[in-house]
Amino acid sequence: MEGALIARDRVGIQDFVLLDAHNSETAFLDNLKKRFTEDLIYTYIGTLLISVNPYKELDIYTKKQMDLYMGVNFFELPPHIYALADNVYHTMLSEANNNFILISGESGAGKTEASKKILQYYAVSCPSSTLLDTVRDRMLMSNPVLEAFGNAKTMKNDNSSRFGKYMDIQFDCQGDAVGGHILSYLLEKSRVVHQNHGERNFHIFYQLVEGGEEDLLRHLGLEKDTKRYSYLVQGECSNVSSINDKNDWKTVKNALSVIDFDANDIEHLFGIIASVLHLGNVHFDGDTKGYATLNTNAALRWVSKLLGIHVQVLHEALTFRKIEAKSEEVLSPFTVDHAIYARDALAKAIYGRAFTWLVNRINESLENKDSGRKTVIGLLDIYGFEVFSVNSFEQFCINYCNEKLQQLFIQLTLKAEQEEYEAEGIGWEPVQFFNNKIICDLVEEKHRGIISVLDEECMRPGDATDLTFLDKLEEKMGNHPHFVTYKLADKKTRKSLERGDFRLLHYAGEVTYCVVGFIDKNNDLLYKNIKDVMRLSKNPIIQQCFPATEGDSRRRPETVATQFKNSLLRLTEILTAKEAWYVRCLKSNDNKQPGKFDEVLVRHQVKYLGLMEHLRVRRAGFAYRRRYEVFLKRYKALCPATWPHWKGVPSDGVEKLVQHLGYQPDEYKMGKTKIFIRYARTLFATEDAFEICKHELATRIQAKYKGYRAKGEFRKQKEAATKIETCWRGVQARKERDRRAWAVKIIKQFIKGYITRREAKTTDNSEYLAFVRQSYLNRLKDNLPKTVLDKTTWLTPPPVMTETSEILRQLHTRMMVRKYVRGITPQKKAQLQQKVVTSGIFKGKKDSYPSSIAVPFVDTRISASLSNLGDSVMILHVALNDPKQKGDMILQCDHLFEALTKLAMIANKQNNIKVVQGSIKFEIQAGKEGGVDFSVGQEPMIYKGKNGHLMVVSDYFHISA
Repeated sequence: MEGALIARDRVGIQDFVLLDAHNSETAFLDNLKKRFTEDLIYTYIGTLLISVNPYKELDIYTKKQMDLYMGVNFFELPPHIYALADNVYHTMLSEANNNFILISGESGAGKTEASKKILQYYAVSCPSSTLLDTVRDRMLMSNPVLEAFGNAKTMKNDNSSRFGKYMDIQFDCQGDAVGGHILSYLLEKSRVVHQNHGERNFHIFYQLVEGGEEDLLRHLGLEKDTKRYSYLVQGECSNVSSINDKNDWKTVKNALSVIDFDANDIEHLFGIIASVLHLGNVHFDGDTKGYATLNTNAALRWVSKLLGIHVQVLHEALTFRKIEAKSEEVLSPFTVDHAIYARDALAKAIYGRAFTWLVNRINESLENKDSGRKTVIGLLDIYGFEVFSVNSFEQFCINYCNEKLQQLFIQLTLKAEQEEYEAEGIGWEPVQFFNNKIICDLVEEKHRGIISVLDEECMRPGDATDLTFLDKLEEKMGNHPHFVTYKLADKKTRKSLERGDFRLLHYAGEVTYCVVGFIDKNNDLLYKNIKDVMRLSKNPIIQQCFPATEGDSRRRPETVATQFKNSLLRLTEILTAKEAWYVRCLKSNDNKQPGKFDEVLVRHQVKYLGLMEHLRVRRAGFAYRRRYEVFLKRYKALCPATWPHWKGVPSDGVEKLVQHLGYQPDEYKMGKTKIFIRYARTLFATEDAFEICKHELATRIQAKYKGYRAKGEFRKQKEAATKIETCWRGVQARKERDRRAWAVKIIKQFIKGYITRREAKTTDNSEYLAFVRQSYLNRLKDNLPKTVLDKTTWLTPPPVMTETSEILRQLHTRMMVRKYVRGITPQKKAQLQQKVVTSGIFKGKKDSYPSSIAVPFVDTRISASLSNLGDSVMILHVALNDPKQKGDMILQCDHLFEALTKLAMIANKQNNIKVVQGSIKFEIQAGKEGGVDFSVGQEPMIYKGKNGHLMVVSDYFHISA
């Protein structure tokens, strides 16, 4: 906490005890707002935790956050509900005593969520085993079940707890969560039969109708439409955007199985819930005398089936009252209003008792039967102070509960403060505060309190009404300073009161209550004959809710207010025996709007939660106290005598420290184990000095540390370098030794091999011979002959390779021949064939023949052209390879056809003879062309034309022939 004082201007003070403006409500609210703006929703007043609902998700409830707060000093980290939960847990372990956490605040302030967060923290932080995990799972899963059956949407909160809950978490001596127990208080049963506009019935009804499986709904006689059930439509808001009834139904069913409800229990439980819905649809008509009748009893038949009671028996119980007169019983018919009252009373009784059964059944699953010693942490999630436009009996009971808890809160806080002062040997200074005992007595005092007057009016014979009750109150409380009615008020006050109202001045402010319904709600009567009928039920849960022994007692049952008062007294006794811790939940605004801080609303809550009174108690003497060891450890750097280490007793070191800082005698006191500082400004001055000193120390420590690290790093690097060098040298030396040994071995082998190289292969010469072979093959690879005709370049082999060399030479020759043959083209092949013929003709006969072998033949291909006329001229075209060579030949042959046919056959070139029409071009020499023009005339002739072409004329005779 002290570490965060440096940020106090930006994010406010984390503990209101250290707030500089002494007991200023404005400064209190400013600090809350400053922290709320920074999403810091938690603030301390000593060990009391204030939580402001942000109405948005904050990333401060992760497993990482839980780990951060486990086992840490309460004030070491920023305020958090995990810090409180962890501190309570470790206090319980170290002191082996019982503790409780009181979570309070008005509806919608976040009480239920705070309770969940504490349970989740214990589920994660406590030791784990299979058995313990089962216990923790059941504790966690009890929440969604109790929320479904005990929470509802109200005007202020979509998930408002409509009952008070106190849960004991039991721990063994090792700190393991081994069991639990739940107490419930004042379930708002009237909500079952009536809801104000904008409100809903209990969640479970909507979850069943909207989320229930088709088979289940068919079995229960329900339809998937909440508008069909009278008990669900009065508030006209069955669907709420923030509530997903289908998903919540799945969660509840899963939770029931985890808590160990078997299938039969679940079936019977939902049968009861469905019977309440059907009961609400039972409508009465009046006969001619005004008595109630049932014209259609379809809904009643479903109630009969689900509860296991004969329909006719139910019909009679809802339309007649059984009156005992001496030795006989008389049936008195109900009026319509009485019948409706009886129906609603039965619905409330069934639901209320089923809820009690549910809590008891959960307790059975959480029960730890080990007789060993256990300590507990209690969680009290109780209704907050409620002030509505119309406040009825429920608000009266709830606000009375808050008065009692406020009284206990002040008493326990003062007691804890006084005990700490006395334990430390510090003189106790009396604290001035508002003692609300006068209000508690006004409500609960025997024979004179409001509850006593209400009970008397409920039990007296005659026509007792809400107004006669108000008259009695005015008669007995007329002079009380905290009580006023229309009759007792002055003219100005009467303007804000109705004739049926009374007003109480609570510690949190004035609340006006309307007496309408007080008598009925306090009586909460269920006619005896209806109780007798319910005992006939075959539903096992109803049998437990309406035991047979209940009918034997003739004594009038306690009224609701008296039951509640007695349960509060028992709760007070339970809490008084435990060490108290507090979570105060505040609403930031009424619209559930993220980021909005309504100062008027928050100021009102701060007032009625008694936060200023608590702050005054905490600050009455000394605002700050810490153990000597903790104080000295943080601030020892501010005094040369205590820095860096104090060798003596911590208290002496603290004395030296504060004297050096210049503390005045009235600013502090030295206790037995703690120092007490009176003013927050004294601590702030100390913290500011420490902040300056911390930077100087940090610089010096940083320089020293850097030097130390640098020297250490240098030594490490030097040692590492030496080691690496030594190792490297060793490695290199070993490599060199091995290399030389290998070389010696190889040289010896080669010498022996050389000596025995001409002998047969042995172990002595095998490697040498292999080397010789390898060497010869490598040299041969680079010096192979390139042509078949090369007979001289083949390398001479060593003796060991003679045979192999010859085989390789033959293979290489064959390979070159094959390669040469595969590379011969058809033209080349024709040339070779001609060479073969030429060789047969000229080899050995012609002197110039040998020199012509390597020279390819010139292309001597001949083609012939002739005209299509009757002349006997042909032109032989020859290839010209030499510019000086003569060109094509022009021949006149009388036997033209025989000559060309012979040439074509000999040359096998029939396609090379072309018959042309008109003119034929020919080459005189290379690059010089001539032409022959063919025509017909009177007689054949050949002559040179004027264009330089040779003119060939054939006669008509040959054409016609």
